[in-house]
Amino acid sequence: MKKQVLISGASIAGLTLAYWLNRFGYKVTIVEISKGLRRGGSPIDVRGDALNVAKEMGILEKIKAKEFLHVDEIVNAKNETIVTFSLNAQAEYLGDIEIHRDDLVDILYENIPKNEVDILFENRIDTLVQYEDRVEVTFKNGASGSFDFVFGADGTHSAVRKKIFGEEENYSKFFGEYFAFAEVPSIKTKPNTGVLYNEPRKFAALYPFKNTVNAILVFRSPKLSFDYRNQEQHKQILKETFQNCSWRIPEILDTMLQSDNLYFDEVCQIHMPSWTKGRIALVGDAAHAASFHTGMGTSLAMQGASILAKELSSNDDYITAFAKYDETYRPFVESVQAKIHRGIAYLVPETEEAIQEAYKRFMVK
Repeated sequence: MKKQVLISGASIAGLTLAYWLNRFGYKVTIVEISKGLRRGGSPIDVRGDALNVAKEMGILEKIKAKEFLHVDEIVNAKNETIVTFSLNAQAEYLGDIEIHRDDLVDILYENIPKNEVDILFENRIDTLVQYEDRVEVTFKNGASGSFDFVFGADGTHSAVRKKIFGEEENYSKFFGEYFAFAEVPSIKTKPNTGVLYNEPRKFAALYPFKNTVNAILVFRSPKLSFDYRNQEQHKQILKETFQNCSWRIPEILDTMLQSDNLYFDEVCQIHMPSWTKGRIALVGDAAHAASFHTGMGTSLAMQGASILAKELSSNDDYITAFAKYDETYRPFVESVQAKIHRGIAYLVPETEEAIQEAYKRFMVK
């Protein structure tokens, strides 16, 4: 009889893990709180070993076919171009693939045999009770089930992590920044061109996104008292922070304040002494969110899901498999997380002098 596993979150990590566990003979169920696959977000990168994972999954060519080819421009307050560059053309990132998040999620979703994997949308885990040989789960809709393993792939604010490992504040490390993303279809910008603008301690950008435009605002700040689910509070914070800024920020701000798809959060990372407890394991941002400043969240999710599934497949004892997942992957994760300081310094410099110094990195040689 196949072992039964439950994955919380139809995320990049969750969908990747579902593919591998199904391939290795597990009966997989995914539970996702949203009505369908979560849409939106800025373009993301598939890098390094994650490209090898994609190749093993048979989706690398599909990812290449959806590559988001564009250039970036840094502009001044008058919208005059200071620097033009292509990040993935730099030696450090050569060969990496940038792709719209929606496209990657669709590719991962379509790669899962729907007649073999059950996906429960508009539902979530209500209770988890671990026993020596199983995990008993009840769901929001009143249903229940018994699983050999449960995996939390439900993001930075993971509900599985909270239920099993404790409060988020025990593992979340704040890095003195907040950010907001929103689709702003009414704002026009150059096709296939990301436009970036800095003021001391603030950053704004516009990215074309298929038939719309994504706007991004980032600012440095001491720790705020905020609820990441309270959108009206987020809008007030943005208004107070950006109301007197230059460039196209007033236009971006006005559109964000009217948006119903605003995403606002703090820049943080998740640091845990262990990603597993009993028969429950975390993967992706739920285990080790690295922040968008590292550019590696997607790649870490895909790699970690692959490693976890392979360890379970090659070890009869799940305790050994979970230990190897942690031991083999943790050094790389920590090396990626350590890069956040460089990313913050480049993207949101604190002074005008630091802004000019950061621009030099992108100057064409």
